[in-house]
Amino acid sequence: MDFVMNLIESIFRWLHVVFGILWIGFLYFLNFVNAAFEGTLDAETKKKVIPELRPRVLFWFRMAAAMTWLTGVFLLLIVYYHGGAIFDAGGQWGFGAILMIALVFVGPFIYDALVKGPLKDLQTAFIAGIIISAVLLYLFEYVGGFGVRGYAIHLGATFGTIMAFNVWFRIWPSQRKIITAIKEGQAPDAALVALAGQRSRHNTYMSVPLVFMMLSQHSVIWAGNPISLTIMVLVGWGLVYYLYDAAGKVKGF
Repeated sequence: MDFVMNLIESIFRWLHVVFGILWIGFLYFLNFVNAAFEGTLDAETKKKVIPELRPRVLFWFRMAAAMTWLTGVFLLLIVYYHGGAIFDAGGQWGFGAILMIALVFVGPFIYDALVKGPLKDLQTAFIAGIIISAVLLYLFEYVGGFGVRGYAIHLGATFGTIMAFNVWFRIWPSQRKIITAIKEGQAPDAALVALAGQRSRHNTYMSVPLVFMMLSQHSVIWAGNPISLTIMVLVGWGLVYYLYDAAGKVKGF
């Protein structure tokens, strides 16, 4: 039985990483390459290029997002909930743990309400996001009773769930209307352009600390407490800020 469970876990870890590479790869292409490239096109060229390019990219983008999220949830179920890796030695299930797990999956709706209102501005969202990340880590540890691996991966799962929500329910529906308008030679709705751009940027910022939360499962030195993990969220967001700045300076021949 252990052999079968180990085989299943290995296969789903592999699939999770493969789909994650595909998802994040297209996310970075859209934000660091394609956004600047499309800005160099005139209206007539955009009408020809964008309806052919974006739907293809967004197909793989959203399918990879869905599969990354689904395989990630499956790994949570078999490794952390069934296998007990969510707790340190002596930890056990209780109402607090169930409540914190539920928070991960309702997180996108809380996030969505916040960024439509008080956190609409990117700079405000950036500052609030650091504070919220720290609070979540402490809640996972002290309310949920999660161990080191448990609270790190659940912050990552929160980011990943919000990101998948953004792809399917905010970015893709907006892009369908934007692409249709461009194809018909009309100006896209500015509100939809802003919404798709905002959520794509948020996903890009969340992706870097998310990868750290995944990798920290194999080395708890830096994942040893909520403070160090919050610092790594901040470092990751700083890296993304630099990449956005650098992306705008890369030119074609």
